[in-house]
Amino acid sequence: MNLDLHTFMARRKHKPSYYLPWVIIALVLAAGAFLYGRNWWLEREAGRIRYKEFGIAIPANYNVHGIDVSKYQQLINWDAVKAMNVQNTRINFAFIKATEGNDHRDFYFKRNWRKAKEAGVVRGAYHFFIPSKDGTVQARNFIQTVQLQPGDLPPVVDVEQINGTSKAILQQRVKAFVYAVELAYGVKPIIYTNADFYKAYLSNVFDDYPLWVAHYLRPVEPRINRDWHFWQHSESGHVNGINGKVDFNVFNGDSTEFAKLLLK
Repeated sequence: MNLDLHTFMARRKHKPSYYLPWVIIALVLAAGAFLYGRNWWLEREAGRIRYKEFGIAIPANYNVHGIDVSKYQQLINWDAVKAMNVQNTRINFAFIKATEGNDHRDFYFKRNWRKAKEAGVVRGAYHFFIPSKDGTVQARNFIQTVQLQPGDLPPVVDVEQINGTSKAILQQRVKAFVYAVELAYGVKPIIYTNADFYKAYLSNVFDDYPLWVAHYLRPVEPRINRDWHFWQHSESGHVNGINGKVDFNVFNGDSTEFAKLLLK
C-alpha cells in the first residue's frame, strides 16, 4: 500500500509519543534507584563515625538524655546513635526539626522521623517559629507535615527570634500557633526557647505550657524561675552515627515520669 509523503511524515512525527511515558518511567526508576543507593552508602558511612566519648560534660543526676537534629546534621545512622553507650549514658530521645515558617519543611525530616523510630529512639518533632508570619498558618504547615503516634513526644514550637515584631504581636502569634496545634493533636505543645528570651518575651503568658529551655555552660540546671521539662545544656556534643556537632538535652525527671509525658 502506497502512502503519500504527508501521511508518512505525520506518522513519523507522532510515533515517539508512544514511547515517551515509558522513557519517563524508566528515568524515574533510575533516579529512585540512584537515590536509594546513595542514601544506603551514606548511611553506611555515617555508621562508621565513632567517638570514644560525647565530648562534653554530661550533667549529673539526670537519667534520660537526648539530642535534637535538623538538616544540618545531614544523613544520620540512627542505629549507631541508639547503640552508643558512654559510662551507662545513652541517647534516649531526639527532637527532630520538621517545619519552619509558613511552608518550609526540613529536608531530612521524613527520613529522620522514620529511622529514629525504627532504631528505638523516642522521637519528637519541632517547628521553628517565624514571628513575622501568621501563627495559624505556621501551625497548619506543621500539622500537615507531622503525624504523631503513641509513644512520641508532644509537638514543639521553637521560639527564639523577634524579627522586628513587638512583644504583643509575638505573643499573639505564638498563642495562635499553640492553640491550633493543641486542637489538632489533643495535647499541649512544648515551648522551646532560651532562658533569657523566655524571661523577656514569654513569661507569665505561657507558664502553663511544658518548657524546653536552652541554657549553656551551666553545670547543674538552667537558671530560670519556673518549672521545666527539658534542658538543652550543650550545642557541641558528639554522637556515633552523626558527622559533626549536635545539641544535647536532658529530661527533668526519671524514666517513669518521661514515659508519662509520651503520647498515649
